[in-house]
Amino acid sequence: MTDLGELGLSSYEAQVYRTLLITGTGTAAAISEASDVPRGRIYDVLNGLEARQLVRTRGTDPTEYVPVAPDEAVQRLLAERAAQLRAEWLRYREVAETVRSNLLPTVPADADVWLGRLGGEEMQTALGEHGRTATSSVQAVVGPPYESAPWETLHREVAAFLDGVGPDVVVSLVVSETVLDTLPAAFFDTVDAQPTEVDIRAVPELPVSFDVVDQTVTTIDLPHPQDGADRIGVLAIQDSDIVEEFDCQFQALWADAVPVGE
Repeated sequence: MTDLGELGLSSYEAQVYRTLLITGTGTAAAISEASDVPRGRIYDVLNGLEARQLVRTRGTDPTEYVPVAPDEAVQRLLAERAAQLRAEWLRYREVAETVRSNLLPTVPADADVWLGRLGGEEMQTALGEHGRTATSSVQAVVGPPYESAPWETLHREVAAFLDGVGPDVVVSLVVSETVLDTLPAAFFDTVDAQPTEVDIRAVPELPVSFDVVDQTVTTIDLPHPQDGADRIGVLAIQDSDIVEEFDCQFQALWADAVPVGE
């Protein structure tokens, strides 16, 4: 296979394009003769090259064909090849997901559970340590059970977490409108006082609270079985597939959310 073949051209297409680079221009008949591509194939080949924007036509009686510059041609072929490979990769990824879902039993993901009620001292300590693990980004979704929690409880956890986050970490928060409606000005004062960059957006409702730190770990709030305004603890997971899924869910929420304070 030639180098142009590696980039997706057929042997006839490569012959014709190389011939045009030498001749500069030519009619279909002249190009057929110069490139040794049969007359019966030359129009299909030229039309294919034109469709891929590797040659352009000039005049109509007779039509002449002119090649684009080699740098431009290679760039177009590379972009075309990259798009094909991307589509193929996505297709194989879908196949892999189907295969994975059909392979039973599924190996459980490694996870840790931090037991702690909302606002408890043990959870404040855990959240502070969790924040200190971040090196570049924290993406957090704040919905239940915080929607029913008093501000004092929420403030203790937010302050503990943000105190642990370094100044170079970007914090992105998606909150439910119910949470947003319960936040006093003191919340925004707490955020503004942090050296960390904190961006906040809101969505109408959220079914669960979770965060993703550095795209390497996610924590999920475990609702309390007897108290909808509390949680029983937090589940921390480092399994890359699960973290990637929660990261994708956060990005979807972030894209639909409305900026707060703008």
